[in-house]
Amino acid sequence: MIVVGMMSGTSADGVDAAVVDIRGTGHRLKSVLLKHVGRPYAPKLRQRILQVCEQGTVGQICHLNVVLGEVFAKTALLAIKHSGISPQRVALIGSHGQTIHHRPAAIYEPGIGQIRSTLQIGDPHVIAERTGITTVSDFRGRDLAVGGEGAPLAPYVHALLFAQKHATRMVVNLGGIANVTLLPSGGSLSTVRAFDTGPCNMLLDGLVAMETKGIARFDRGGRLALKGQVDEGLLHWLLTHPYVSRRPPKSTGREMFGEDYIQRVWAQAKRRHLAISDLLATSCRFIAQVIHQAQKWMRKVPDELVFGGGGVRNARLWSELSGVFDPIPVMRMDECGASSQAFEAQAFAVLAYQTVKGVCANLPKVTGARHSVILGTVTPGIHGLP
Repeated sequence: MIVVGMMSGTSADGVDAAVVDIRGTGHRLKSVLLKHVGRPYAPKLRQRILQVCEQGTVGQICHLNVVLGEVFAKTALLAIKHSGISPQRVALIGSHGQTIHHRPAAIYEPGIGQIRSTLQIGDPHVIAERTGITTVSDFRGRDLAVGGEGAPLAPYVHALLFAQKHATRMVVNLGGIANVTLLPSGGSLSTVRAFDTGPCNMLLDGLVAMETKGIARFDRGGRLALKGQVDEGLLHWLLTHPYVSRRPPKSTGREMFGEDYIQRVWAQAKRRHLAISDLLATSCRFIAQVIHQAQKWMRKVPDELVFGGGGVRNARLWSELSGVFDPIPVMRMDECGASSQAFEAQAFAVLAYQTVKGVCANLPKVTGARHSVILGTVTPGIHGLP
């Protein structure tokens, strides 16, 4: 089955689309990436997305939901075109959408009980109508409904693609938020452990945007960070954030590490009279140390580490990670037959496939859900369900 997976992460920098050939049944799947397309958001659109994440009105969110539906639909069609595959051969689209709020910590609602919530926008009805292809969306809500955090969901696909019989692997996604997945050697899905460790590119990109007043989106290749020195005082302050020491299952996002957090980090750096290069170098060390500390929640020390996400292109962050995990071998997903940049989009293609096949694809030991569930909501295409 040909499936298009689409994802825009917490960095809100654009949409990734992956055209994927998926075959198999149950939890025994083969997933081959045929084409990956990354389409950045226009600067003004990105600013509007970030604004509604912080203090958007209902009207703004309602409008952007449809706008992003159009953007995601165009990205899907572009990926299909570049793949050389006829749209008629594409059976399914899996669209994660754009998270604008994620509230996994339970809040008591009188007369109802404990409530967890999340919201992704990018109207699947628009995607299905513009492409004509059945679209699966809203992957996180069902896990939340059974007491889970709704995240992370990629560890299920990590297990399918990266688990080894004779080696314990830890897979690390260096996205807006970093997350880790431990895959014990020869283990079943029930042995997988995973959680969000904390901010990654969201922090680095936010600091660059503050320094340049929004002119630059990120530190290309980590060039600025490479010039800087780590400030131990700021590093200690960063490591005292309560999320770092919270026991899993746990997930997080822009609500905890968004604009307000970045401004507090910025203020701490200014008190110490740090240059932007030193601030970025210290932040890279912080990210690496928090990922390394994640091992204390795992029962096994990994034999090797596999990294994916945009952070693998940051040379300073890569150097910090290589150093903190030495002598454990580190590699990029690209060295394991996958794509560092396309993986998350590919993951939602796999999750969408499992939805229409009726296969449960959350991991209760990871999200804290009471039991396994089939994820997602299905919006039929012009030819009905696949």
